[in-house]
Amino acid sequence: MIRSLLYVPASEPRFIEKAHTRGADAVILDLEDAVAPSRKAAARDALADSVAQAGQSGAVIYVRINAEPELRFLDAEAACRAGAALGRQPLEFVPLIEDPAALLDARAIAAAPRVVALALGSEDFATATGALPTPETLRLPKLLLHYAAKAAGLRSYGLLRSVADYRDVEGMTASAREARAFGFDGASCIHPAVVPILNAAFAPSEEELAWARQVVEADTAAQRDGKGAYLVDGRFVDAPVVERARRILATAR
Repeated sequence: MIRSLLYVPASEPRFIEKAHTRGADAVILDLEDAVAPSRKAAARDALADSVAQAGQSGAVIYVRINAEPELRFLDAEAACRAGAALGRQPLEFVPLIEDPAALLDARAIAAAPRVVALALGSEDFATATGALPTPETLRLPKLLLHYAAKAAGLRSYGLLRSVADYRDVEGMTASAREARAFGFDGASCIHPAVVPILNAAFAPSEEELAWARQVVEADTAAQRDGKGAYLVDGRFVDAPVVERARRILATAR
C-alpha cells in the first residue's frame, strides 16, 4: 500500500540522507525538474548510493528521469543499475502524464508491461494546455487518468488540485480526503510536512474499519443462512458493498 510518495532532489545529499526518516511509503528521487542542468550528471552518477540511503527504512524507491532523449536513457540505465546493486529489485513504471496527447493515450500507456500506476503532472499538464493549475482545470484530466488506471487494474496517484502550495494544510487535508473518496490510492508531495497528511487521509479510519468488519461478519452469516441481500445498521447490503468492505480491510493489513 503506497499512500504517500515524497519527491526528493537527487542532487541534494542532505535531503536524501533524511528521506528515510520522513515516513513516506515511497520516495521519488528526482533527476528532472528538481536538479539544475549543471548538476544532473553528478546526481545520476551518485544514484546507486542515493537509492540505498533513501530506501534504508523500507520505502519503495522510484527515480524520476528526464524527458529529453539525450538524458532519458542515461537516467534509466542509472536507475536500473541502482536497483541491481541492491539485489535486483523489481522494476516498475509509474508514467507521469504531462501533456494532452499522453492523456488521450492513457489506456494504451496503462497496458504497457511493468506499469503499476498512473499519475498526472499537474504543473506540466497545465502549461502544456495553456491553463492555470487550478482545481477546476485539473479535475477533469485527473479523473480521466484515474479511470484509465482503474480500468487497467492499476493504482492511481494524485489529488484533485495542484500540490505546489504545501503550506496549505487545511486545503491539502481536504483535497486528500476528497481524492480517496474518488478512489485514488495515494498522492505525491514535495515537502515532508505533507507526508503524514497523505498517510492519514489515504488510510481507512477506525470507523471505516469497524463498519467493514461488521459488513464482512454479516455477510458470512448471510451466506450461511442462504441470504443474498440483507441490512446492516438499517442499510441495504449486497455484493458490491461487501467487496468494498473487504478492500478496506485489505488496505489495513
